[in-house]
Amino acid sequence: MNTKKEQILVRITGQDRPGLTAGVMDILARYNAQILDIGQADIHSTLSLGILIRMDEAHSGQVMKELLFKASELGVAIGFAPVTDEEYEAWVSRQGKNRFILTLLGRQLTAAQIEAATKVLAAQGLNIDSIRRLTGRQSIQNPLKNMRACIEFSVRGTPRDRAAMQSELMHMGTHMGVDFSFQEDNMFRRMRRLICFDMDSTLIQTEVIDELAMRAGVGDQVKAITERAMRGEIDFKESFTERVALLKGLDEGVMREIAENLPITEGADRLMYVLKKYGMKIAILSGGFTYFGEYLQKRWGIDYVYANELEIDDTGKLTGHYVGEVVDGRRKAELLKLIAQVEKVDIAQTIAVGDGANDLPMLSEAGLGIAFHAKPRVVANAEQSINTIGLDGVLYFLGFKDSYLNERAQRD
Repeated sequence: MNTKKEQILVRITGQDRPGLTAGVMDILARYNAQILDIGQADIHSTLSLGILIRMDEAHSGQVMKELLFKASELGVAIGFAPVTDEEYEAWVSRQGKNRFILTLLGRQLTAAQIEAATKVLAAQGLNIDSIRRLTGRQSIQNPLKNMRACIEFSVRGTPRDRAAMQSELMHMGTHMGVDFSFQEDNMFRRMRRLICFDMDSTLIQTEVIDELAMRAGVGDQVKAITERAMRGEIDFKESFTERVALLKGLDEGVMREIAENLPITEGADRLMYVLKKYGMKIAILSGGFTYFGEYLQKRWGIDYVYANELEIDDTGKLTGHYVGEVVDGRRKAELLKLIAQVEKVDIAQTIAVGDGANDLPMLSEAGLGIAFHAKPRVVANAEQSINTIGLDGVLYFLGFKDSYLNERAQRD
């Protein structure tokens, strides 16, 4: 004779302590309860534990009685809710829906920012399954200089209009001082293998060609052309040729002095350390110059560097010309695909990070394109953007947690 079964949702809240879960499971195990679902969160040492069980109806009363005694002994609150077969099956049927990850990132996060983000999700018919904090706990008495705050929402459903939602999130981010990333929660997100960076104003906080121009006494002329090119107002190749011509006669030794004093972007060292530790292939794809890309390559152990090479004459002076094909936006996208093929990496497993209009083609081509402290046109056309913190913000878009990263750093 088949014994009638029932489902019960057990909710436990209170001060967390070692052995709490083991004590509850000891009771459930003695009555051969099946665990249909389980989840736990710990906020400021306060536990919230949910367990959905299925068991013989004849034993459920005794199990709840013993759990109540155990809860009293442990000093926690416990509650029970029946779940019908129909309710359970309806819940199971929803598990096949699409899953996404929404990441919120900033120096600090406020209720207003989170409210705005969750309203967008609700309007798109998406349900939040879980929320987790990726950054470490912040001190309010001794705040860090480069403070970071990041939370990640796991959501389920199909957006009614994903493009409109993406645009709304990016617009909100610009006006509310927070960064958003909305990605499909699939195996590619968890298995990124190649990351390609722009160099100038991304890995370093300057445009090297502007630094060279200042030494050559043509700084204002070159800077004006650079800004127009980065905004996409003029063709990159045309602007590049014009700027390089203005550097004619500059001594090669100036490049060494600039390279040794490059202003490294906040978070770049931490990001590179982690990427190398986790076996990612790293490339610099730059409209700048190979001399400086190779300098950074030595610093971080970068795998590939593609940039533009300045022509130098026998006296060690720049000729005002360059050697080979210009690395412009089109070429960057081509190189990303080429490196992915060489490394046998699916394009969906690639990441591109850049700030200028000439980075848009590779940002669009990559599985994850991130505009970093980018020009307005780039932000408007990118799906992910980081404007509030340093370059290590990329790690949070990949799902890394501070606690795990710090543990790895201590072991190393």
